[in-house]
Amino acid sequence: MDPRQQARVDLAAILRWSARLGLNEGVDNHFSVLVPGTEDRFIINPHRRHWCDMRASDLVEVDGDGNLVVGDEPPEATAFFIHWRIHTQCAHAKAILHTHMPYATALSALEGGRLEPIVQPALKFHNQIAYDDAYNGLALDSAEGDRLAGALADRRIAILANHGVITTGPTVAHAFNDLYYLERAAQAQVLAYSTGRPVQRIPQSVCETTFQQMQADRDDQATRFLAEIKRLLDKEEPDYAD
Repeated sequence: MDPRQQARVDLAAILRWSARLGLNEGVDNHFSVLVPGTEDRFIINPHRRHWCDMRASDLVEVDGDGNLVVGDEPPEATAFFIHWRIHTQCAHAKAILHTHMPYATALSALEGGRLEPIVQPALKFHNQIAYDDAYNGLALDSAEGDRLAGALADRRIAILANHGVITTGPTVAHAFNDLYYLERAAQAQVLAYSTGRPVQRIPQSVCETTFQQMQADRDDQATRFLAEIKRLLDKEEPDYAD
């Protein structure tokens, strides 16, 4: 498959799967990927369309000035300013996923909220999360997009105070793998907090060793996870690839 079409199919697949998992919020939030072979265009879900029946052909393509290159309607302003500024300033961010998913967003609403090393999935993110502790309103200009890009810097993930999360990666598969396991780790943490009992933190030395072990398998896990999602969609909702 042509790389540009493959990027569209992959993005449509994870939009649908995220809707199944309840990671979306109404018709808001946005996923994007740089157009393969370019550095000045990205593909993103269209303005306020529900994710549950998204098709590859529904996705829009936008240039660095916010002009619509392919599609019927450009994304909302916050989607452009967040995604384009991060794509521009963070070389590792070929794919960018931004959600207000429930459990990770709950952590972002806690004073000094951090993902704690209390369950194995959290160790995937050892020293990989940037915390933006200053909610600054909607990202309606380049300055706010630049601020978020600066907070993310060279980290894979940003947890945005009182707002939600951003995951990035070299591919859609990598960014979605992080999004999924981040929410699972946050869910476990919120549930542990809800018991009112002290949490048991994993020692830092074990966190580092386990992170390195997980890194060795990261590419394979991300690629196979997305392949399995598409295999299931091919049987149940094959029009996602149209």
